[in-house]
Formats: sequence, structure tokens, C-alpha cells
Amino acid sequence: MRILILLSRIPYPLEKGDKLRAFYQVKELSKSNEIILCALNPMKNIDKQKAFATLQPYCRSVNFVNLPYTARLWNVFLAFFKGLPLQVGYFYNSFAFRKIKKLINDYQPDHIYCQLLRTAEYVKDSSLPKTLDYQDVFSYGVKRRYRNASLWFKPFLKLEYHRLLRYEEKIFELFDNKTIISEPDRKLMPHRNRQKIVIVRNGVDFEFFKPDKTKTIYDIVFTGNMHYPPNVDAARFLVVDIMPKVWRNSPATKLLLAGASPDVSVKALACEKVEVSGWIDDIREAYSSSVIFIAPMRIGTGLQNKLLEAMAMNVPSITTPLANEALNATSGKEILVGESAGELSELILKLLKNPGFQQDIAKNARAFVVKNFSWSEATAPLNALIKQTTPQAKH
Repeated sequence: MRILILLSRIPYPLEKGDKLRAFYQVKELSKSNEIILCALNPMKNIDKQKAFATLQPYCRSVNFVNLPYTARLWNVFLAFFKGLPLQVGYFYNSFAFRKIKKLINDYQPDHIYCQLLRTAEYVKDSSLPKTLDYQDVFSYGVKRRYRNASLWFKPFLKLEYHRLLRYEEKIFELFDNKTIISEPDRKLMPHRNRQKIVIVRNGVDFEFFKPDKTKTIYDIVFTGNMHYPPNVDAARFLVVDIMPKVWRNSPATKLLLAGASPDVSVKALACEKVEVSGWIDDIREAYSSSVIFIAPMRIGTGLQNKLLEAMAMNVPSITTPLANEALNATSGKEILVGESAGELSELILKLLKNPGFQQDIAKNARAFVVKNFSWSEATAPLNALIKQTTPQAKH
């Protein structure tokens, strides 16, 4: 079967959750299908040659479509007057539309697979069988951000929230299949037929992320795209509210905040006991050099890839009920779960003071991830869904 896969970003490097999901889904789907890949590119600093070389083994055709900055601003302006979500406008471009239309005409795919609402506008009117990966419930993510936003930013978020609500419902009716990352996310989808959305989980490459304990440099690590609002909020919560309680009992405890594009407010957290590293070429180094991983998420939706990676590397992990809802690991056995700053600081101290407990949690976590989160098993429902809603393939 020939599948056109349309992405809002080039899935390389794998520093964002949507890129990671896209890359491994392309890799798995390519085992039994012919892939025509089209990735929009709103970034200037992407090494497109390296990205092409990484993706080419899995695709018949790899296509990157640049989205110029001025065009993005103009299309956000147009989206405002059209009533579309602004982020849909940000990723829409008339040249990209023509390029995608040409790819469809040239390759005659049997099925179109779109990742995220941001790409739906390009193919919503196509008569070909098509699948949309909501991945997360964008409207609810914006709603969560609204609660902690500054007064000047709240009107913008309120506007985007209501537009996303309408768009999520409209697009639902225009795609044959809809997928999402977890059951908790599906429950948040404000659509009467949300049970028709198929859950397609994320996985983890547990051959790549495997136990590899090097010299311990840090006691605690938190990783992620440090410009992404839920990660920015978690980093500030960790340093401002949680760590002072830890330092009162364990003054020498060192923390690493590792991840691409740290926000100004994240950089400001750096001090003698907190290192803000920025981009790390091999994120495994951050996990292997730390005793504990923590993801103190308070906003955002979806399954946290960073938790899967840390757990796969035998790093005992702590998180919040919000993040564990999609993971569904057993608290006290495979992971530790707390909500308030006080609860989370106590869990950190409990692990730091009990090496045997660290080992038990780490061992159980690795076994849990290997059993439940392989990419091949995670992608199988998507492959089956595409095949069952596509007429006999021509290719």
C-alpha cells in the first residue's frame, strides 16, 4: 500500500514529541507499505541533508516544504479573519498546498495520513481515504495553559481555545479515521463520537535507551523541549517550589535541566545547584549521569516520551498524576507519583536515601516499558486501521 504521510515538522532531530512519534511511525509503517513523506519546515536551522539521509531508507520519496517566516505571519493574519485556529494558519501556505496536491497527483497514494490538526487543512477536501492523528487534544492543552497565563496573554488563549474546539469538531467529520495517543486524551475530546477515535500509543526504542550507567554527576534530571510551555512550567515548579524543600534536607543535591531551546525563564533558573544545559547531542547522557528522573508536569496532555526513555534506561522516575494517567504505571512499584511540591520533594528524598529502593523501582520500570511500549506494537493498530479503511491497494 502507498501512504502519503503529511507532517507539520521535519522529524529530525528528535527533540520534540511529535517528531519522535512521526519518525518511528514512518519507520514501522515502511515495513509493509510504501511511504511518500511530506514534511513542512517552519525552521531555518534544520540540517536538511542529514534529515533526508536519516529518513530516506524508509521512504520512496522524501519531501521538505519550507514555510517562510513572512508567509507564516501573513497566514496567521488570514486565519484570524477566517475564524481558524491561529496555529492552523501558522502552518498553512498556498505554495505548500500546491506541492502536496502535486505529490498526490504524481504518486496516487492509496491513503493519506496526517499528523496533528496543523496539517488537516491541506487535505480535508481530498476524496482519498485519510487518517488524522490528533495526538493530543490541542483545545484542552490551551485551556490548561489559560489558568496560569498572564493577564495580557489570556484573551489570546481564550480565542485560540474556542477556535480549536470548533476546528477539532469540524475536522472529525472530514477524516475516515482519527487517532490519539491515550485513553485520557480521548476522554478529553469534546465530540459526541469520541469513542470512534482509535488509541495509537507512543513507544520507546528500548534497544537505544538501555541501561548505561556512567559517572554520576547529578542527583536529579528533568529533560524535554525547554521552550514548550508545559515543560517551562514544570521546570519552574521544580526549581522554585520543589527543590528548596529538598535542599533543606539535602543541601548538596544537584539538578540538571536538559533540553533544546531553553526559554529565558528556564535559563534564569541556573545557579550553583542547577545546571541548564540546553541541547544535548545524545540525551542518554543526561539520563545516565543522573540518579533520579522527575517530570513534575502540571499542564499539557499526552504521553510523556521522556518518562519512557528514563524508565527504559533504568533511571528511577517520579511524576505527577497528570503525566502518569496516560502512562498507567503502578505507583510505588514502577514509578513514584506525587502532586504537590511537598509530596514530590518527599519522594525525591526517599529515593536519594534508599539505593535499594532506587534499584527496585528502576528494574520494575524497565520491565514495564519493555513489556508495554515497543514501537512495533504501538504502531500496529495504526497500520491495521489504515489497511481496513482503504480499498484494495493499486500498488
